[in-house]
Amino acid sequence: MQITKKYTFSLIALLFTVPILAQNSKAPAYPLITHDPYFSIWSTTDELNASPTKHWTGTDHSLLGLLKVDGVMYRFLGAATVQYKAIVPAGDEVNYSALYTETTPAVNWMENNFDDSKWKKGIAPFGNIEGVSKTFWTTRDIWMRRKFNLDNLDLKAPLLKLQYDDDVTVYLNGNLVYEAGCCAGKYLFLPMSEAIRSKLKKGENIFAIHVVNTGGGALLDAGIVEEVVPENDKNIIVAKQHSVRINATQTIYNFTCGTIDLTLTFTSPLLIDDLSVLSRPVSYVNAAMKSNDGMQHAVQYYFGASSNIATNTPTQMVGAKQYQSNHLAILNAGTVEQPILKKKGDDLRIDWGYMYVATPSSPGVKQSVAVMGDVSTAFQTNRPGISTGKNVMLNTVVDMGKIGSSTKEQLFLLGYDDLWSIQYFSQNLKPWWRESPGATMEQQLSLAAKDYYAVLKKCEALNETIYNDAKNAGGENYAKLCELAYRQSIAAHKLVKSPAGELLFLSKENFSNGSVNTVDVTYPSAPLYLAYNPDLLKGMLNGIYYYSESGKWTKPFPAHDIGTYPLANGQTYGEDMPVEECGNMMILTAAIAKAEGNALYAKKHWKTLNGWADYLAREGLDPANQLCTDDFAGHLARNANLSMKAIVALGGYVQMAAMLNENEEAEKYTSIVKAMVTKWMSMAKDGDHYALTFGNKGTWSQKYNLVWDKVLNMNLFPKEVYDTEIKYYLAKQNEFGLPLDSRATYTKSDWVTWTAVLANDQKDFEALIDPLYHYITATSSRVPLSDWHDTKSGKKTGFQARSVVGGYFIKVLEQKLKAGNLKNVWTQ
Repeated sequence: MQITKKYTFSLIALLFTVPILAQNSKAPAYPLITHDPYFSIWSTTDELNASPTKHWTGTDHSLLGLLKVDGVMYRFLGAATVQYKAIVPAGDEVNYSALYTETTPAVNWMENNFDDSKWKKGIAPFGNIEGVSKTFWTTRDIWMRRKFNLDNLDLKAPLLKLQYDDDVTVYLNGNLVYEAGCCAGKYLFLPMSEAIRSKLKKGENIFAIHVVNTGGGALLDAGIVEEVVPENDKNIIVAKQHSVRINATQTIYNFTCGTIDLTLTFTSPLLIDDLSVLSRPVSYVNAAMKSNDGMQHAVQYYFGASSNIATNTPTQMVGAKQYQSNHLAILNAGTVEQPILKKKGDDLRIDWGYMYVATPSSPGVKQSVAVMGDVSTAFQTNRPGISTGKNVMLNTVVDMGKIGSSTKEQLFLLGYDDLWSIQYFSQNLKPWWRESPGATMEQQLSLAAKDYYAVLKKCEALNETIYNDAKNAGGENYAKLCELAYRQSIAAHKLVKSPAGELLFLSKENFSNGSVNTVDVTYPSAPLYLAYNPDLLKGMLNGIYYYSESGKWTKPFPAHDIGTYPLANGQTYGEDMPVEECGNMMILTAAIAKAEGNALYAKKHWKTLNGWADYLAREGLDPANQLCTDDFAGHLARNANLSMKAIVALGGYVQMAAMLNENEEAEKYTSIVKAMVTKWMSMAKDGDHYALTFGNKGTWSQKYNLVWDKVLNMNLFPKEVYDTEIKYYLAKQNEFGLPLDSRATYTKSDWVTWTAVLANDQKDFEALIDPLYHYITATSSRVPLSDWHDTKSGKKTGFQARSVVGGYFIKVLEQKLKAGNLKNVWTQ
């Protein structure tokens, strides 16, 4: 789309000048396309053209961009993806059979001459992952023997392709070649040394592999591959990147491609106050080009997208097609198999539904589908196309004509139609946008193109709001944290409607365990949604309330989750968190009441809340040995911070009871809470601070749960508790932040932002926030924001791309509640 004058002035000013807002220029990873846990593409290098773009799990979801200027090609987006040729295909390519046993075999089980005639036969991969494992293995141990034949031993650089969970030992023809502890959820490609290669022989060979599953997921698969090394196209020059800027909804790059300057803007219009746009699975990629020498230059623009965006693994067969609709030239692709909602788990990508690449139709637009390879050939005319294959590229070339000092633009739309998004207690749910009768993806693309300028204007306004609200609340570095968190948090959810017509905004517990609608993930995520659209937080609570109130969950406290994404059929986490989840649900329901100025949502669930309040009054003050949200740190009895959560939750219950004129209930629990606070201070006191656990002197922890006492204006705990803890924390910081507690040097960045809000002055708040900003700008862990990092090394400890970074907005929420300027902004 070449933009005409009536549209260009404000947009071009935005593209080619440095804006006052959104000054972020450094991030662990850069959000490009962000919509939901499956449709999520990032750049993990500071230069956009230094590496392939990736799904948040780290798997390549390749986007490529080239400009051909006066016959010279420049690459500004993406890089070549590594591909492999199978020598001995693994189970993701061929359903090979192998012999296995789950009973401890004789000690010579790995020898080629071992008698395995009584072993069972199964199809690889082996494991317990639905939709992935062909042979289910649910015990602790598995021993597998795979026979394969080789006719040629002239292998240049073979790689052992291996997937396992948890611990593995690999033998090749009776020789130990690899062993490791947990785990490889993705395939590893391990170089086979000369010593290992010497064990291969012509004719029959045997892999003998033992895997121990210590808990959770189980996996086993193996093969041999060689890397396909593409010839370096010396005709393609890497474009010079000058800058990158991030704001709430956009990532904006500036390049020089010879005599052409290029501004490339990725816009994912996640308008938190407009659910019709928020749920539309379409992002904008806009290229604005102009000459930098005042001369006219012939320009062609190439945009390519890999079909792997629509696959779980690159070995899956896809079908693709090109067509025209509503004045758009469209390419789409999806797997041939289309296994709708057949897989669940964490490190998985969608392999059903269809990806779309669209651009306004014109005589200068040429589209094709080809096997991934030399992208320069995409510029060739009359190029033969394909309709099915693996690792295919959806190619579009646009002849931009002559470009001089006046800017020309080309807009691309990248979309994904998942057809069915979530299975909710055995019923499949459509994406939110499909609830409109007769809705099609072609209509969504057409609406996105038609609304581009209006949506862009709304995005600019939202970007300004997010930045200014955060800067005014917490300063410049805090604002930058919030900008980085915005898209990541929203895109870790899926928006659907329940069978009863309720809004469901369901999170995936990314890079944790893949749970859906985890309560203690909703809890830290909540401030963003409370600040800008409380109905989305209701959508995060509705599924848990339904689970309890339907009778499907019968315990006197809430469930931990409602399944493993995307199958929300009931809790799959192996252990309950009674006080944790009870406190979380109570606090967040009270926060909704505070944000909306009424307790109507609480009234709907009052019987359930009453039962949870009773449980917290009995079990919350001095918690038994149990997990809390920081379950990675292990079980803890007499947890002072967890106790504080129970107390604050009951304080929230008192607030709701008062709003509902449940005066007797409010009086009863006011007395209970006051007594609990007094006891807590006595039990937790440890000299100049409060302890990690009651009675455990010489320990400490962040009391981040106290933040709701302040944010919801309960005033349960005296000022001395706040002041004592903040003073102590400031002396415990490391280079990259405040540790979670005295047990380790790691921290949770969401909790640090909450702890910082306990400070009474801006100086102390910034003293706790600034090391977090240092972490995100200096970390060597190049992944979407990790909320769990080491405060000494600045490296990711675990977790990435999770919704909990929405918790960074806690200071914004505090200021909004104090000013009383929250409102219900749900726009359908």
